[in-house]
Amino acid sequence: MTRARASRLLLAVGGSGAAILMLLALGGLPRLGDVPHPYAERAVPAALSRHTANVISSVNFDQRAFDTMGEEFVLFAAAVAAVLLLRRFHDEEEDAHDLQYGPRDVWSAANLAGFALLAPTMMVGLYVVAHGAVSPGGGFQGGAVLATGLHLAYLAGDYVVLQRLRPVAVFDAAEAVGAAGFVLLGISALFVGDPFLTNWLPTGTLGALASAGMVELFNVAVGMEVASALVLLLAKFLEQALVVRGGGDA
Repeated sequence: MTRARASRLLLAVGGSGAAILMLLALGGLPRLGDVPHPYAERAVPAALSRHTANVISSVNFDQRAFDTMGEEFVLFAAAVAAVLLLRRFHDEEEDAHDLQYGPRDVWSAANLAGFALLAPTMMVGLYVVAHGAVSPGGGFQGGAVLATGLHLAYLAGDYVVLQRLRPVAVFDAAEAVGAAGFVLLGISALFVGDPFLTNWLPTGTLGALASAGMVELFNVAVGMEVASALVLLLAKFLEQALVVRGGGDA
């Protein structure tokens, strides 16, 4: 049996097993509206009791902060794995000499729009992260907007500008700081006699920027980690694509 045939057989067996499990899981679900979830009655009062106007942020960073920490580290692990797998080897160094350009055939209008939208997009990302406890958005959404804003420079056709805006070493460190910051914020609760990840800071006034206690700080840590992880992922993918193009292989 050839390797390709064995791979297809393995894929078929695995896919069939996953499909069966999915069908069994779907068959065991209750009908829509039959069994109300406890969140429906408890999430909003719990958010208001902590002066968190954004109920979603209250759920993510207060009511189930431990689950959110796991989700954050999934992205952290993905970024670390991509950096390891896509790093350049010695035989690729010769093909990496021509990375000083962006996408081909960029229209002048697209170039202008990309650079014009770069700063406003970054400001929107910072706003979404900072106001995650009082308005729709938060660290995950704001981090994605921040990473997108940086890469408008590449879409506008200038890889040199992108390289200057996102030094990989800085974002590598920022990703670690964001992930570690979330854990350290959770540990801080232990020093005041509360359980791990407890929202122990004063919650302020409902609707104010300084409200919600730890929720705002968790948003900042997650925003830093998500933005940095996405920047690292895209940096490695772009680097590999441009190395191939520079070597004339594609």
